[in-house]
Amino acid sequence: MALALLATSCAGQDGDASARKASAPASGTPHGYVEGAQEAAEQQSRLLLNDPGTGDTRVLDLITGKTHEVPRTTGASGLTTDGRFGYLHAAGGTRVIDGGAWMVDHGDHVHYYRAAIRDVGRIPGGTGAGVRSDAAVTAVTAEDGRAAVYRRAALENGEVGGSRSLSGVHASAVVPYAEHLLSLTGGPDGSTKVVVHDREGKRVASPDAGCEDPRGDAVTRRGVVFGCADGALLISEDDGTFTSEKIPYGADVPARERALSFSHRAGSDTLTAPAGDRAVWVLDVTERAWTRVETGPVLAANTAGEGAPLLVVEDDGALHGYDIATGKRVSGTERLLTVVPEARADGTPGPVVEVDRSRAYLNDPAGSRVHEIDYNDNLRVARTLDLGMKPALMVETGR
Repeated sequence: MALALLATSCAGQDGDASARKASAPASGTPHGYVEGAQEAAEQQSRLLLNDPGTGDTRVLDLITGKTHEVPRTTGASGLTTDGRFGYLHAAGGTRVIDGGAWMVDHGDHVHYYRAAIRDVGRIPGGTGAGVRSDAAVTAVTAEDGRAAVYRRAALENGEVGGSRSLSGVHASAVVPYAEHLLSLTGGPDGSTKVVVHDREGKRVASPDAGCEDPRGDAVTRRGVVFGCADGALLISEDDGTFTSEKIPYGADVPARERALSFSHRAGSDTLTAPAGDRAVWVLDVTERAWTRVETGPVLAANTAGEGAPLLVVEDDGALHGYDIATGKRVSGTERLLTVVPEARADGTPGPVVEVDRSRAYLNDPAGSRVHEIDYNDNLRVARTLDLGMKPALMVETGR
């Protein structure tokens, strides 16, 4: 609510987007103005959904309730987002969908925007490609370690545009951060180090930071978190200087129980990751501390952070809420999944919990629907959205 009021206050100073465009003098650009977009006073949440079997791909506007169809993408192995664009990873390349909703955080206030939903095209990189973005560039890391950078402005204009290869970079991940590029680069001795590059790919720094067997990464307000065999590695920037800090688990953790991928609310400094099959890791980046919450069989997990419950989908098909500090179960729903998927090692997508500032969303592919959950009200099911397609893959944009 506070952020919405801040955005409204900022918008109130300048008027609504269309009025500003009409009345603005030709010599100046109004604060917050984005050409081709409409500014709103509240978050413009949308869900990008895909059925890998049929290729059915849609964008569900959570404000209007309307569904927009976009070109089919069959055989997608994954779906990721940077807050505005969705990236469907398939063998023939990665399809880029402009979800048409995003936010710009200026620190003391936030701008929310909505624009047309459209298919941008495909970028090279198969099922193993990683895509990470900031406001200026989108970095694509191929499965073989080669990396390329695309101009964000081209994507915003509806085209992929040309790319710039990062010569000499062979990385497991390239993450845009603080107007630079962070890469996890393997050395001749088998070690993996963090290297800082400028936007052109030139190496400019190398913090004394190693990360054994890197898996998973996330950008937070405190810096970039990389998952490592012994915990997490945090890379931070202050006035052009990059520093590293290890956040160890604090005990020996078997490989099968370490954090391999992170989920979190955009803008939050609290990350979650399954800890094997029957627990969840919660990483508080601000406090530099891990908490292991014993939950029972885990299918998906996430949290809004900042005092919100840990949300866990378990093998009973229900959503459960846990107090992170005590590890106690404090809330739960009835069964929400029509069919509870079996644990598989073939990459078959499981359920997803997406979290924003007020709601959580749980996909139910077998039931062709998505559940909207008010996690601040004992996991009350606020809406059940019937789709007419199987949303096996889901991400939320507009955050």
